[in-house]
Amino acid sequence: MNVMEGIWRKIFIKNTYSSIRGRGIHKCAKDLYNDLQSNIEETQYCLKLDVRKFYPSIDHDILYKIIQKKIKDKWLLKLLKEIIYSADGVPIGNYLSQFFANLYLTYFDHWIKENVRCKYYYRYADDIVILDSNKDHLRNILIAIKFYFHNILKLEIKSNYQVFPVEDRGIDFVGYIFRHRYRLLRKSIKIKISKLIRRYMNKRISKCAFESRMTSYRGWLKFCDSKHFSYIVEHLSKYRLSTWNGDLT
Repeated sequence: MNVMEGIWRKIFIKNTYSSIRGRGIHKCAKDLYNDLQSNIEETQYCLKLDVRKFYPSIDHDILYKIIQKKIKDKWLLKLLKEIIYSADGVPIGNYLSQFFANLYLTYFDHWIKENVRCKYYYRYADDIVILDSNKDHLRNILIAIKFYFHNILKLEIKSNYQVFPVEDRGIDFVGYIFRHRYRLLRKSIKIKISKLIRRYMNKRISKCAFESRMTSYRGWLKFCDSKHFSYIVEHLSKYRLSTWNGDLT
């Protein structure tokens, strides 16, 4: 896996964040939020979409051809081919599958940035956000993406894609709701945290188990503007968010 990552890291664009060391959810959130704050006029509208049944829809032949572009070692290619063709699509869950899925869209990333020239583009796995000053331009980009997915990657976009004003609805992405001047925690994450605190306060889980489970929520709480909710979490649970070391990876 380290060999694969070393070969492909150089070709991943900076705006894709899943399964890449040093990036991840909070780096994605930070970059998106910085662009929203710094370029309000250029980021008035959002195109948000994801792929229909992404992992099961990954075409083995296409994925293998992508891998062959960079890997020439015959033994490694044979091993990877056995893994790729061992099941339909790509199994969900393990790190190698996530890496393959990311790899499958990497040349699409380059196309959207270099050919379509999308300045504000962010991808986490198959979840995609594109920002622009013109909603009609975003609709044209959507048409181009549909064509590319269908003809080049044999993928389909989910029917729930959206083009909307950022300030009217906010961008629901990687655990946050983004607007130009603030980002709030997604409601579903707030509910999960509240349920965890309730279990802890009712002594249904130990302090050790509580703190272990809270670890996954620390980044979201630290890097959102839900200060009132964060205050309640800290004081009800006696769990200090300030102990987090600020690592974004």
